[in-house]
Amino acid sequence: MKARLGLPALIVTLALLAGCSQASEPTAGSVYSVDLSPDDFVGAVDNPYFPLTPSATYVYEATTGEGLEHTEIEILFDTRQVMGVRATVVRDTVTLNGQLIEETYDWYAQDTSGNVWYLSEDVSNYESGQFVGKAGSWVAGVDGALPGIITFGDPSSHLGEAYRQEYYQGRAEDIADPVGVSETLTVPYGSFTDVPKTLDYTPLEPDAREEKYYASGIGLIKTVDLTTGGEDLLLRFSAP
Repeated sequence: MKARLGLPALIVTLALLAGCSQASEPTAGSVYSVDLSPDDFVGAVDNPYFPLTPSATYVYEATTGEGLEHTEIEILFDTRQVMGVRATVVRDTVTLNGQLIEETYDWYAQDTSGNVWYLSEDVSNYESGQFVGKAGSWVAGVDGALPGIITFGDPSSHLGEAYRQEYYQGRAEDIADPVGVSETLTVPYGSFTDVPKTLDYTPLEPDAREEKYYASGIGLIKTVDLTTGGEDLLLRFSAP
């Protein structure tokens, strides 16, 4: 669920209409700030474009220059408190040519306006089957790390409003820009209409850009690496 690209000259202020919970990034040179109120959050994450139903699973595959990348995502029943907010835990494992390269636990929560917040990421990286470190990990509220938004409750109301998905200075600075809400596309899992589309990027990798597509009732169905042209596609999805 990562995003990559160059920082634009202006990041639009993010006013999330969720009581006191809001994030702002008015300009590229300003200080990013977030104010979360636990009272502004609900228990379940049921945003149609990012539903986190416990026991649901997703399988994605992408052909890269290094081989076949296979990603499996499972929504767990576990929860965790982050900045006073109860978050849903998601497990994400990635293999390359059958060998584990990454295992991640992500924490998400939804506010009363339907916006899904990204609160923490616990990454374990592997090379040749051996654990090599936790690069990319962060916890909102710890060491200056701050949460961001993964998707809005109403994407059509935020077209062109770039926003931070996460912020841990110099380590995790993903940004997304909603650029469409009516895409039509087909992936191995099926065909979809009225699909929201984002342009994702990070100043930490200025030459990298991605497009992401989300289907109602499922979530992420396609990621396109605009640098290489590679596509990461939803292969299988199951939910209770």
